[in-house]
Amino acid sequence: MQRRQAFKHLVALGGLILVGGPAFAQGNAQFQVLSNPQPPEVKGKIEIIEFFHYGCPHCRKLDPLLEQWLKNLPGDVAFRRVPAIWGNAQLAALARFYYAGEVSGDLAKLHGKVFQAVQDDKVALADKDPKEAEAATAEWVAKQGVDAKKFMEAYKSFGVNSKIERANQLARTYQIDGVPTLIVGGKYAVKGDDASVLKTTDELLARVRKEQAKG
Repeated sequence: MQRRQAFKHLVALGGLILVGGPAFAQGNAQFQVLSNPQPPEVKGKIEIIEFFHYGCPHCRKLDPLLEQWLKNLPGDVAFRRVPAIWGNAQLAALARFYYAGEVSGDLAKLHGKVFQAVQDDKVALADKDPKEAEAATAEWVAKQGVDAKKFMEAYKSFGVNSKIERANQLARTYQIDGVPTLIVGGKYAVKGDDASVLKTTDELLARVRKEQAKG
């Protein structure tokens, strides 16, 4: 689904607009070579970035598979998530939640629960009114046994604002137009929401290693 529809429904179904070589199917997954490869932020590592947001049902479907895959993450790989925002206030609120959890140290406890809170329970974490989103966030995290004061300090911090700006910048750099999307080695974009995504990602990791070995 294109980001225009994501703004309306808080759901993006993986409609990528990318440039470069042709897309190839691997089961349900597809990957494409990007025309603007980017260097890793962690030197000496092959970087994998997952672009996602909590309102996306396909991100929710992929998430437990991805979490299991991450338990055996190779030592030469660095993984991180980047919330998709596209300048949308509701998605920015969800990104703010994600980064607040990252800064406060509560993300591991909360991450898997947020999909249900947003998609099923309709908790207003992504309310268009920032004050309403803030109030709903403080109430919800407290119910999860999290120090709400500490979490909300992170939520409103300059550091989280900077992370949100960086997330927007990265989405523009990689021309992300739908989620979930995995960027492998700064060069390949993988889309899909089932186990074939991770199979394709493993194959691309092997390809990147061979490319690096050749220099």
